[in-house]
Amino acid sequence: MYAVVKTGGKQYKVDEGDLIRVEKIDKPVGDLVELDEVTLVADAGAVTAGADALASAKVVAQVAGHGLAKKIRVYKYKKRKGYERTQGHRQMYTELLIQKIQR
Repeated sequence: MYAVVKTGGKQYKVDEGDLIRVEKIDKPVGDLVELDEVTLVADAGAVTAGADALASAKVVAQVAGHGLAKKIRVYKYKKRKGYERTQGHRQMYTELLIQKIQR
């Protein structure tokens, strides 16, 4: 059984027991999070999709940790103008351990 959930502007295919990295969620480590924007649930070949069929569906996950992703370099440049800027960025993330998929 797997589900497709939306969080942080992205969609993730999750199964029970999976560990996923999502955009930062302000919850302490060990706390439970309910992801209720479920777009698809598949169970033994039966696929359920659609907002009305999945109105009560949700995915329960436990916060496993927080962290910073790998640093990226942002470089801006205008030719022949003497303008260049370099900036670094590290995106914050939350690791979620998927506990249960409910229909």
